[in-house]
Amino acid sequence: MIATSVGYDIVFLIHLLAGVAVLAVFITMHYSAQKVARGADSAVQQAKFPGGRNWAARILHILPITGIIMSITGSDKVSFSKPWVSAGLLIYILAAGHLEARLLPSERDMAKTIKEKGMASPEAGRKFMISVDTLLALVAVGFVVMLTQI
Repeated sequence: MIATSVGYDIVFLIHLLAGVAVLAVFITMHYSAQKVARGADSAVQQAKFPGGRNWAARILHILPITGIIMSITGSDKVSFSKPWVSAGLLIYILAAGHLEARLLPSERDMAKTIKEKGMASPEAGRKFMISVDTLLALVAVGFVVMLTQI
């Protein structure tokens, strides 16, 4: 599907880079949670969970925008009639819902606990890591669907 047009190729590149960035951000979040789960000291926890908005995690929201643009401007191979395009949108909805309703609020709570008490419990770190891993699993399924186009 590459080399359809310059515009399509640019959108495809943005889509691809956003997907890789999403993976990098969520893997980094996993390792931060793992540090807490393993009982890292206060300084490490404060460095890993500084508070504030996590804009990097919201790169996820670029994926459906670029995907829809490619479906509208691309050939029949990437149209909405293809099951893998619909599957990609469904996976995005599940991932975005988990990100905004569960993961990011949990991250803010973790940062608040670390700021107020100096550290979070290993149990809180494990719980947060499971939430990150759930999102990573959804993203991984999305990658498989996009690569195999099933």
